[in-house]
Amino acid sequence: MTTDDTRLPREFFARPSVEVAPALLGRHLSFGGVTLRLTELEAYAGEADPGSHAFRGETPRTRPMFGAPGFTYVYFTYGHHWCVNLVVGEVGSASAVLVRAGEVLAGQDRVRSRRGPVRERDWARGPGRLGQALAMTKEHTGRDFCRPPVGEPIDLVVSEGDPVAGGRVRTGPRVGVSGPGGDGDAFPWRYWIDGDTHVSDYRPGVVRKRRP
Repeated sequence: MTTDDTRLPREFFARPSVEVAPALLGRHLSFGGVTLRLTELEAYAGEADPGSHAFRGETPRTRPMFGAPGFTYVYFTYGHHWCVNLVVGEVGSASAVLVRAGEVLAGQDRVRSRRGPVRERDWARGPGRLGQALAMTKEHTGRDFCRPPVGEPIDLVVSEGDPVAGGRVRTGPRVGVSGPGGDGDAFPWRYWIDGDTHVSDYRPGVVRKRRP
């Protein structure tokens, strides 16, 4: 079980998302008996980022992003996927890091029952799959992963793990982000471990047309 000795402190997350995201590669995320080695992440920068949910300001949905670093922001997408984000930066910045992919290190039986008959490398390869592997949903948004309230169980931890050397970190455009936020030159804010089989495939964003 992860202990406070290896838990990353709040100061680690109180930085811009483009600094935190690559620094999280190789770290461990543990929740409810499952531990992942993080292999792919994306940075988002709130109202300064056209790809962010918070680009147009605070809403009831995005309110957790405007709070202190070290808390979760879990959102629903495409009708059936829950995606896990870690709030970073300063209060009011609405910066966050999307946890896109990871390798399951512990809790394999739990993940197998949730993900069904798929290859192990695909258990958490992509943010929707990762959310399902961890069984995290809207009820887990706003959770403190740096220091839970007194008396609450320590079941959500981001810990030291095995940080990745800079030479193995790759960057590129964010997956599925359309419009200006998907510009890989302006926002090369997807970070992954070079050559790791647990990294998801890149897909460009598609502008969805409204039905007449």
